[in-house]
Amino acid sequence: MPGLYGRRVWSLPPDLPEVDVPPCPACDARRARPAFAIEGLEARIVVCPGCGLGRMHPMPTEEEVRAFYPAEYYGEEGRKFVPIIEAPLRLVGARHVRFLVRDLPRGARVLDVGCGRGVLLSALADRGLEAHGVELSEAAARGADPRAEVRIAPTLAEAGYPDAFFDRVIIWHVFEHLRDPRATLAEVRRVLRPGGEVVVSVPNFSSAQARWAGAAWFHLDPPRHLWHFTLDALRRLLEREGLPLVAEHHFSLRQNPFGWVQSALNRVPGLPRNALYELLQTGGPPGAPLPLPQRLALRAVWLAALGPVVGLSVVEAALRSGATVCVVGRAR
Repeated sequence: MPGLYGRRVWSLPPDLPEVDVPPCPACDARRARPAFAIEGLEARIVVCPGCGLGRMHPMPTEEEVRAFYPAEYYGEEGRKFVPIIEAPLRLVGARHVRFLVRDLPRGARVLDVGCGRGVLLSALADRGLEAHGVELSEAAARGADPRAEVRIAPTLAEAGYPDAFFDRVIIWHVFEHLRDPRATLAEVRRVLRPGGEVVVSVPNFSSAQARWAGAAWFHLDPPRHLWHFTLDALRRLLEREGLPLVAEHHFSLRQNPFGWVQSALNRVPGLPRNALYELLQTGGPPGAPLPLPQRLALRAVWLAALGPVVGLSVVEAALRSGATVCVVGRAR
C-alpha cells in the first residue's frame, strides 16, 4: 500500500448507472452517480445529481474511519510539517483566526471542532478569547495549547456542552471528515447562543480547481474525506439546520495555491500521488524514499510556481470559485 496520502484515484466512465444511496443530507436525493474509484477500497466517490454533493459510498464504518488516521497522520508533539513549513503555517493560522473572530469581545467563548494539534486554539487564546476544543483522538490533541479546554469525544454531541454555551463555533477543514455532518450541525445549533455564528471551511467540490483536476485533485484526500461539498450543498445544509448563510469567502493562502501545484503534479505519470505534500511533512512516502534529485525537483517546482498560483487563486476567489470555501452561518 502507498504512503498515507498516496492512494491512486481514477475517474469512472460517465455512463455508469446511478446507484441507490441513503438520502442526501443536503437535498434528500436517493440516487447518485459513481465518479471516482480509490485504490484498495470497494467504496467509491459518488455524486448527488440534485446538489452536487460527493460522498464515499458505501460509507465506511466508525472502525474503518479510525483506521484511516494512524499516529503519523497527526505528526509528533503537535507538529505535522518540517520546521520551515510549520512556522509559516502557524502564522497563517493565527491570521485566519484574527479575521474569523475580529468582532468578538475578549472573553467570548469559541469552540474549535476537530481541534487537532491546536493551531487555532493558540491563536484564540492569544486574543483573550475563552478557547475550547473537541477532538476525536487524544494523540491528535497532545500538542494543544494548555490555555484551552479540550474534550476528547467521538462526536460533538458526546462532548456534553450546555445549551447556548458558545458565541462562535469553528469547523475548519474537519466537516468533510465527519460521518454525519447534518447531525453535527444540529448539535452546533444547540450549543450556539441565539445570534451566534458557525464558521465552516471545506474544500470546494464545485470549484474551478476541482473541475480541472478531476481524479488528480489534491483536496479529494481519500479515504479520509468522506464528503465533498459543493457550495450549493453546504448552503442547503446550513439552512436546514437553522444556520442560514450570512457570508462566504473563497480565498485561502494556506490551501488554494498549494492545491493547484500538487494537483498538477498528481497528473504527472510515474510520480507518486501527493509526493510534494508528503515531502513537506516527513521527507517523502514511508518505505519508498524519493531519490534526492526528485526531492530537489519537487521543492524547486513549488518555489517556482508559488507566485503564479497565488495570483491564480486570487482570480478564482474573485470569481467565487475558490478551491476551498469558508462560509458563515448564523443561529436563528
